[in-house]
Amino acid sequence: MNLNIFRKQNVKTYLGEDIKFSRTLSAFDLIAMGVGAVIGTGIFILPGTVAATTAGPGVSLSFLVAAMICALAGMCYAEFASAIPVAGSAYSYGNIIYGEFTGWLMGWALILEYMLAVATVAAGWSSYFASFIKPFGLSLPKAISGPFDPKNGVYFDLVAVVVVVLIALLLAQGMKSSIKINNFAVILKIAIILIFIFVGLQFIKPSNYKPFLPYHMSGVIKGATTVFFAFLGFDVVSSSAAEVKKPQKNMPLGIIGTLAVAVVLYMGVSIVLTGMVNYTDLNVANPVAFALQYVHQNWVAELLSLGAMVGMATMMLTMIYSSSRLIYAMARDGLLPHHFSKFDKKHNSPQISLFVVTVVIALGSAFFSVNQLTNLVSFGTLFAFTLVSFGILRLRKRTDISNTGFKVPGYPVVPIISGLFCIFMMCQLNKDVFIMAAIWLVIGAIIYLVYGYHHSQLENKNSKAEEA
Repeated sequence: MNLNIFRKQNVKTYLGEDIKFSRTLSAFDLIAMGVGAVIGTGIFILPGTVAATTAGPGVSLSFLVAAMICALAGMCYAEFASAIPVAGSAYSYGNIIYGEFTGWLMGWALILEYMLAVATVAAGWSSYFASFIKPFGLSLPKAISGPFDPKNGVYFDLVAVVVVVLIALLLAQGMKSSIKINNFAVILKIAIILIFIFVGLQFIKPSNYKPFLPYHMSGVIKGATTVFFAFLGFDVVSSSAAEVKKPQKNMPLGIIGTLAVAVVLYMGVSIVLTGMVNYTDLNVANPVAFALQYVHQNWVAELLSLGAMVGMATMMLTMIYSSSRLIYAMARDGLLPHHFSKFDKKHNSPQISLFVVTVVIALGSAFFSVNQLTNLVSFGTLFAFTLVSFGILRLRKRTDISNTGFKVPGYPVVPIISGLFCIFMMCQLNKDVFIMAAIWLVIGAIIYLVYGYHHSQLENKNSKAEEA
């Protein structure tokens, strides 16, 4: 049998199928989604720990360098989203540019990124919730307060499951109502971060900035490789392309705007934090709360716990949404059971794919301790980033794809540099991550060859698109 695993999807097919989505999202909605995904608990931890161990007060420059690298990949995503405004993000771009098998692997890697990220954050949200209710004399029974650990009498994490289900129920009502709540939550989260910056400015001691680069510029670069992962998540904005008003204009604004807001907040927290407390004292579990207690501002520290919970909730909302659209896109093409692509016209969303995603994530967050697997999230992201960056070179050569919107400046140098930087960042991950990632990709390849290839709708839909 002659296998053609690199057959390419016709862009007209996707544009024709995704027309059933309602285009309701604005540039502001996209930035709120992106910031919701990117700014989580990391903003309260990374600036302190990286300053203490790697970069000193120069950690703010580490965030700037990391943001500049992310911006390169962000521009590549923005051009794809402008040229091909369809659901599925990197999965759909890969199908059109590289061929079905490569597109499938990109989607399979993103499934790992999105679902594992949400399961991890749900478990973290549960921990924060437990500490949040403790001052009120409340606590959950030990049996339902953590991942499966029968030796210590813990069987599942009820709070993690409940928060995932509640967010999924919100998303099931449709994006119009979900995005309003998300926008409010993101504004609240940013307000709490700004309160910290405003309060902290009053306790800055200039002497804490000396020396500014105790580990020299090499420490800043090393710090950038660590904090780079704090920006991951902006790519989920591109998964909403089929639901965006004027995508050629708003998609680039959403992606680049997300990174701009994120770098300002990260750098702001870094500068204030290292000014409040000497960097050598910041290698603690929660450096921002520690700094506030150090200057006797405990009320702001309590407020930060609320900010962290809101931040994690917005991240989960965005990632669950993106996961459901990714599963929908794969099922739409026949690579997963077609049942998952059924569309609910009342709520303008793929409800079955949302249900499947919710069940998988809820089970993962309920029973598994996924801390040791979080680097896999980074691998899945960087794998997609690399192929999207180099994919711009192929996109520009396609005469059947017109793009009147955003284009990456400095072509072809910028896309190539972006891809090389992503490979460099991938090389910073440890060997265990590559072994687990290889196993995941092999499993994905087997599923494609056994099921996906034979159920693919690509050739049938392409012929219909050509006839139309």
